[in-house]
Amino acid sequence: MPTSFTVVPVEAQGEERGPAERDGQWQKVEDDERDRGPGDGIAKESSPFINIAEMDRGNMYEGKNMALFEEEMDSNPMVSSLLNKLANYTNLTQGVVEHEADEDSKRKEVKVPRMGTFIGVYLPCLQNILGVILFLRLTWIVGTAGVLESFIIVFMCCACTMLTAISMSAIATNGVVPAGGSYYMISRSLGPEFGGAVGLCFYLGTTFAGAMYILGTIEILLTYISPSAAIFKAEEVGEETKAMLNNMRVYGTCIILLMAIVVFVGVKYVNKLALVFLACVILSIIAIYAGVIKTAFDPPDFPICLLGNRTLSKRSFDVCAKFTESNNETKTTTLWRLFCDSSLFNATCDDYFSLNNVTEIQGIPGIMSGVLTDNLWSAYSEKGSILEKKNQASVAGSEETKIGGLPYVFTDIMTYFTMLVGIYFPSVTGIMAGSNRSGDLKDAQKSIPTGTILAISTTSLIYLSCIVLFGACIEGVVLRDKFGEAVNGNLVVATLAWPSPWVIVIGSFFSTCGAGLQSLTGAPRLLQAIARDGIVPFIQVFGHGKANGEPTWALLLTAGICEIGILIASLDSVAPILSMFFLMCYMFVNLACAVQTLLRTPNWRPRFKYYHWTLSFLGMSLCLALMFICSWYYALIAMLIAGCIYKYIEYRGAEKEWGDGIRGLSLNAARYALLRVEDGPPHTKNWRPQLLVLLNLDNEQLVKHPRLLSFTSQLKAGKGLTIVGSVLQGVYLDKCTETQKAEENVKALMGVEKTKGFCQIVVSPNFRDGISYLIQSAGLGGMKHNTVLMAWPQSWKQTENRFSWKNFVDTVRETTAAQQALLVAKNIDLFPTNQERFTEGNIDVWWIVHDGGMLMLLPFLLRQHKVWRKCKMRIFTVAQMDDNSIQMKKDLQMFLYHLRLNAEVEVVEMFENDISAFTYEKTLMMEQRSQMLKQMQLSKNEREREAQLIHDRNTASHSTPAVKSSVAAAMPEKVQMTWTKEKFVAEKHKNKDLNVSGFKDIFNMKPNQTNVRRMHTAVKLNGVVLDKSQHAQLVLLNMPGPPKNRKGDENYMEFLEVLTEGLDRVLLVRGSGREVITIYS
Repeated sequence: MPTSFTVVPVEAQGEERGPAERDGQWQKVEDDERDRGPGDGIAKESSPFINIAEMDRGNMYEGKNMALFEEEMDSNPMVSSLLNKLANYTNLTQGVVEHEADEDSKRKEVKVPRMGTFIGVYLPCLQNILGVILFLRLTWIVGTAGVLESFIIVFMCCACTMLTAISMSAIATNGVVPAGGSYYMISRSLGPEFGGAVGLCFYLGTTFAGAMYILGTIEILLTYISPSAAIFKAEEVGEETKAMLNNMRVYGTCIILLMAIVVFVGVKYVNKLALVFLACVILSIIAIYAGVIKTAFDPPDFPICLLGNRTLSKRSFDVCAKFTESNNETKTTTLWRLFCDSSLFNATCDDYFSLNNVTEIQGIPGIMSGVLTDNLWSAYSEKGSILEKKNQASVAGSEETKIGGLPYVFTDIMTYFTMLVGIYFPSVTGIMAGSNRSGDLKDAQKSIPTGTILAISTTSLIYLSCIVLFGACIEGVVLRDKFGEAVNGNLVVATLAWPSPWVIVIGSFFSTCGAGLQSLTGAPRLLQAIARDGIVPFIQVFGHGKANGEPTWALLLTAGICEIGILIASLDSVAPILSMFFLMCYMFVNLACAVQTLLRTPNWRPRFKYYHWTLSFLGMSLCLALMFICSWYYALIAMLIAGCIYKYIEYRGAEKEWGDGIRGLSLNAARYALLRVEDGPPHTKNWRPQLLVLLNLDNEQLVKHPRLLSFTSQLKAGKGLTIVGSVLQGVYLDKCTETQKAEENVKALMGVEKTKGFCQIVVSPNFRDGISYLIQSAGLGGMKHNTVLMAWPQSWKQTENRFSWKNFVDTVRETTAAQQALLVAKNIDLFPTNQERFTEGNIDVWWIVHDGGMLMLLPFLLRQHKVWRKCKMRIFTVAQMDDNSIQMKKDLQMFLYHLRLNAEVEVVEMFENDISAFTYEKTLMMEQRSQMLKQMQLSKNEREREAQLIHDRNTASHSTPAVKSSVAAAMPEKVQMTWTKEKFVAEKHKNKDLNVSGFKDIFNMKPNQTNVRRMHTAVKLNGVVLDKSQHAQLVLLNMPGPPKNRKGDENYMEFLEVLTEGLDRVLLVRGSGREVITIYS
């Protein structure tokens, strides 16, 4: 959508000031800063009018005439300032803290990037994609799999990279991609865990690619350039492969050391040679196409010797015949002597040799020969089998004949479709070369998509055309001859080249050398980028290097890992390993694009528009499929390595907030799950306590009872929902800083106690309302708490305590009204920490009334934790006079059996008896104290009401209604009043009479019979509990509800105190009114 901007100049209102005036202005600003109050940060005004000094303040800001926004200039800069910073951009990502560490320091001059699409992206991608597999293995793949299946292999791999390139283009054009390439894209899109795991996999893939290129270099050197340079020779027949592998190991180690020294000494030389290596690749490909054209009218002469339909290796003989005629004399040839025990005509020869003729055919019949039809179909074979020409007549010899030591061409490995996919895939990697150079491009957001997609299209066309051309020009047995033994030890693809096979041999040698050097250059830098991000602690040492930033330690590690690939020594074995790592990297690039597209995050605005989440998803699926097609066990190992790194970063890594898509995905998944949960309350089988933990904070915003969080983690064990809430008294605007401090303290304690949950701090004018807000509104949707956990207010008898008995009783009432369960931990400071272990003891449950099964469920949940694991569960219930205690015990045991709970059962008989004098006296004392408190509170309230009434009358005539209402909200204690003598004496006598009569009534009162009965129950029950459970580790007890008449609230607290007197650890439990435990499955 086109957008136009208009820049409007604003005239300055004053002339430029001199230095002295500016100094005075700064002094004024400093004075104003001192005058600022602690409120909203606005300076106090000394006059109701804006004076000249106030107008001068605007000059300290970059934009003039912006006084309206001057208070925000420190945090929100002017647009002109922002644009000025963006214009001086130095390839550091804007808005990312770790890349702006040097923002204020003096920056070095940076050369303006000048590379365009062709030089900066297209050619590097071309060089990285075309490589060793094209020259050493593509002909063999075509011969083994046939043209059709080879076409499928190449098409799948190229489609995979093309889809990945589309996803990568979308990510690369969604903002600036600094050095780090694919690692940076994945980590910033999927988060540090995925980024680190895939980044290390990409690093391992690049390192093993270096090993593969080095092995390819040695294979070209020892097989095609200088076979005599081999150190190990085959002493016996059949040991050629073993000797070759040992040569690979020795030469490979030497070349790695040499390359590492070159990279360490000067990377600039490697970069300068890159163009030479690229020229070698391009010349080699041109030579192949030129050779193909030449075969149409003048095929090269590369005869193949066949015995029957079996291919013979020309390394051991010169003449392809059994006999030769020289001077009219027939002689046996070298070939005869290889198959027979002597050179005589009557010698004993191999059975197959005797029955079949030796024939010679052209290895490269040419594009017009029609050999394509023979090469269409696959010819897979077992290891050690002889290469045989299709449709060639032969007579089978005796099966007992030994073929070992005979000059046949044998297959060195067993071949099948999936193995060929694994060997071929490395030849399409290298598509990230352009994105890795994003800092050197003129317009990275235009060049990366264009250059990468064009490079993949070009290389795909080259590969697909080569498959068809190889199948149309070269004989099938020659294609399947991996090391060119049938064509005098020549590189098979080189036999097709024009003007000479040496163009391909030398070109491929230098190109594989260059690719190996570039891998050893690029891989350490990738590891250094990951190490410097600090997300994987154990590799941080590899972030260091030389003074100029060269990654010395990372280079050493890369060379070491590369040596592992060299010791494997077989190119065909190393290729599938790096295929896994590259495929995993590409899979996550596709995943990153798909996730970002589906989430539709506001920051997802790629300039590259030709992408879709379905393409990314298809690319991801194709990558995953290719991983398992190549090698299912390698795929599982690669996934295991990535998974281990992921979990390690999640557990030990640095926490980074990069605005990644996985966080957005989590939010979307959470939203979806919450909407699903919203449908209704959970089934009884799924019920578990979702806790709201009410904490008390001291004046320093520290938690008063940390053991409450310990008990929470023991009860929850990380399962379900936990909300830790607390209330601060005051106004939110004044308490912002304290709220943040309190939240930090609570979260820190939650981390120490391993309590997994959420923290919610509420600021409220009074403590009582704050708790009410939490009970009503904590949680979200279906993820709301169903149980409230709080500590017993130990100092409830002290009226100045903010968590007084009134707050407590109201909380009990509100949880009941909200149909939530309530757990009250008494003597919470005596509860165990998470580090303690009870080696013995009991958890005693006193089941007085049925509350939905909470009392049964809680001990079971507690015993899952290691603190309570060795405690035994005992259940006590109380039998009345009319109950059959024996039958009750049997029924309870059966009930527990069906609940699948192991517990001892005991029925306690509590018969009616006379109310003791102790109970009567305790009730009387309780009621007298309550009445006294009421009288004291009443007289205080009356005095306040009288003062307010007089104040209202005095101010009514002097203020408007608006002012009157605001004054009325002020504190009445500070109002000054004038009393007449008569009024003062009358008021004094009135209060005195009331107090005297009130106190006389208190001492003459008789206790309420209901309270006496309740106290009797509490005393009796307390005695029984003490008798049975005084030494229990924890006692769980039904919590009786508060009285319906609010006048008896303080008596209710006294009842609970008497009920739990003498017990160390008590958990009072009040159910929510619904069943939470069931006997059904």
